[in-house]
Amino acid sequence: MAELNWFVLYTTSRAEKKVAQRLEEKGLEVFLPMIEELRQWSDRKKKVKKALFNGYLFVKTRKTELWEVLQVPGAVKFVNFSGEHAVVREVEINAIKRILETGVAVETDNSEIEPGEKVSIIGGALEGMSGECVNKANKDYFIIRIPGINQNLMVNIPRKYLMTVS
Repeated sequence: MAELNWFVLYTTSRAEKKVAQRLEEKGLEVFLPMIEELRQWSDRKKKVKKALFNGYLFVKTRKTELWEVLQVPGAVKFVNFSGEHAVVREVEINAIKRILETGVAVETDNSEIEPGEKVSIIGGALEGMSGECVNKANKDYFIIRIPGINQNLMVNIPRKYLMTVS
């Protein structure tokens, strides 16, 4: 039996929620990281939930079953790198889940970020997490790289909560 992995599915524009729902109805494990955003209209403000990574969701399945996933309306393709399907490790999925559960402000960035110093968080809601710290726009960011989709999760964390690890 082939192993279950988290594959990265690209969806049509703004169809992430619908595709996730359809896949869950088929009994698949799906992870769609969502964040709340305050939107301003001319007459009101409203909090809306949107996908953390535009157009992407994660599907836990076997490589042999990817074709079936693509039959769902709104599914476009699986992300590939050098001909191999992108796989996101469980540890990265868990890191994303934990960051979102705390409700801290999260930014995503797909630019090339230079490697930063290895750090561990020693206080606050994300205590115990390890990653790297980079300085961007004169702020310290705790960063988690998601190589499967060429994205970085960035959380602004005060320096006093970070401890350098070797």
